[in-house]
Amino acid sequence: MRTQVAIIGAGPAGVLLSHLLAAEGVDSVVLDTRSEEYVASRIRAGILEQSTVDLLRDVGLGERLGREGDRHRGIHLQWPGERHHLDFVDLVGRSVWVYGQTEVQKDLVDAAHARGQQLVHEVSDTALHDLATDRPSVTFTDADGVPQRLEADVVAGCDGSFGPSRGAVPEGVRRTWARTYPYSWLGILADVAPSTDELIYAWHPDGFALHSMRSSTVSRFYLQVPNGTDLADWPDDRIWDGLATRLGHGQDGWRLATGAITDRSVLPMRSFVQQPMRHGRLFLAGDAAHIVPPTGAKGLNLAVADVALLAPALVALLAGDHALADAYSATALRRVWRCTHFSWWMTTMLHAGDDPFDRELQLAQLRWVVSSEAGAAGLAENYAGLPIGF
Repeated sequence: MRTQVAIIGAGPAGVLLSHLLAAEGVDSVVLDTRSEEYVASRIRAGILEQSTVDLLRDVGLGERLGREGDRHRGIHLQWPGERHHLDFVDLVGRSVWVYGQTEVQKDLVDAAHARGQQLVHEVSDTALHDLATDRPSVTFTDADGVPQRLEADVVAGCDGSFGPSRGAVPEGVRRTWARTYPYSWLGILADVAPSTDELIYAWHPDGFALHSMRSSTVSRFYLQVPNGTDLADWPDDRIWDGLATRLGHGQDGWRLATGAITDRSVLPMRSFVQQPMRHGRLFLAGDAAHIVPPTGAKGLNLAVADVALLAPALVALLAGDHALADAYSATALRRVWRCTHFSWWMTTMLHAGDDPFDRELQLAQLRWVVSSEAGAAGLAENYAGLPIGF
């Protein structure tokens, strides 16, 4: 097999990259270990930044998003006895959209099938070769058990934290930074209309809680829980009681509606950055290079920002101009570290621990954010998203 760009990973980063390359006449093949149905059904992010929405619209992928997505002007910040709304549009002139990653993936895959994009699923034994040359390749075993070799000019690693691309950067070249937080999120999907107009981020002595949503009939909730939490210890009643307490059920007449829980999982909270994001003809994007805790809604948006930089860099590289490709890692990492800091800041401000001193600092910071225009604008600027290329 032969292509110009071999893309490993058929999630949003990989399929969006193939879409952007195809618009410039560049051929690609996308590989993934999972089935198309599995990738499409993964419950992930639900908030799109202004920059992400603008990009999807610009490249012809915004029609259903515009029709079915829910534009939000801001978020609510809450702690016991108080709830405050931050209006991002008033503060920085930018907004966010509630539109689940599953919906983004569906739009991307529909567009890929429409243009005849080659998506190769259920591969195994994927390995990268000759990355320091101008003729790299990827070997794998296809779904029928037949060994294959895909030759390319460039390899794009969009295969997340467990794929082979990250580890293909030699140990002597790569540097990594990591932090594991001392808590996790218990996340649920529930068939119940949202009890709020916009997301509620709630600090509480019992632990953080988040009320999000996916549609007018489906809500998404998260509870801070200890690392190693067993879902069996959290039956439905305990989950709803925890959410009601932390989100302030009954506070100023506000009530939390409950419904059937359709999905539940425990999500560890961690930060990770690997650099450089390029090694020879291998370029990393998305979770293959960095992971952020979901508190700041940066994960999917950061992957989109990577790809928005990477696509024109690869187009230019294939035409003989190396400048953008040579600058890709440093340029992308500026935004990666900015978003890593913002995600850490939101996480440490909102997740309660056992130290009373730290709790008072968190409350002081929350009060400053909601009472200071500069504090509120800083949160709004980062949450609604910096321009692509920042």
